[in-house]
Amino acid sequence: MVEKSRSAKHKPASDQDPILDAALALAEESGWASLGLSALAALLRMPLAELHDVYRDTDAIADAWFARATRTMLAPHPEGFTQLNPKQRIVHLMQRWFDALAPHRRVTAEMLAAKMHPPHVHHWGPMVFNLSRLIQLLRDAADLRAGGRRRQLEEIGLTALFLMTLRVWCGDDTQDQARTRRFIGRRLNGAERLMVQLSANDRED
Repeated sequence: MVEKSRSAKHKPASDQDPILDAALALAEESGWASLGLSALAALLRMPLAELHDVYRDTDAIADAWFARATRTMLAPHPEGFTQLNPKQRIVHLMQRWFDALAPHRRVTAEMLAAKMHPPHVHHWGPMVFNLSRLIQLLRDAADLRAGGRRRQLEEIGLTALFLMTLRVWCGDDTQDQARTRRFIGRRLNGAERLMVQLSANDRED
């Protein structure tokens, strides 16, 4: 039996969330689209109303799963992180985010498909804002301090890189997500060359 319910506005701040873990396990068996709060409540042996107090719907459960990945990305850095160059810091942080989701990659891809399903237009706005927040957190954690035009270019470039990487990752069945890691590295190499060229053009203007 799950312990006393928590308000949906006060989700767990750690990775110890038996409801989320049970939902992921159930979705691995039946698929994310088939997951319902009633079945989850029955599995957890808790009243449906109590479960609803914590998670209003399965989309809220998906949000908690992505929030867990973000907490992993923002966890204390390993020794030597500050000595890495900006590209290496970005690679490390992005890989942390994707590695956190890797144990349930198929279910995660199904979550994203559900969020982007045409009838679910009410999910699209929050997705845009959540992506923007994630990119800002990524820049902050990577200690990217540029302002002005360069900051705008970094935000656009990182957003595009993240979305392209997400698409690759959803279909990546290689060991340790090797395909995703190579993709991030190649794309950042290209972006790095572009930023150098843009900086040179700015100095010439």
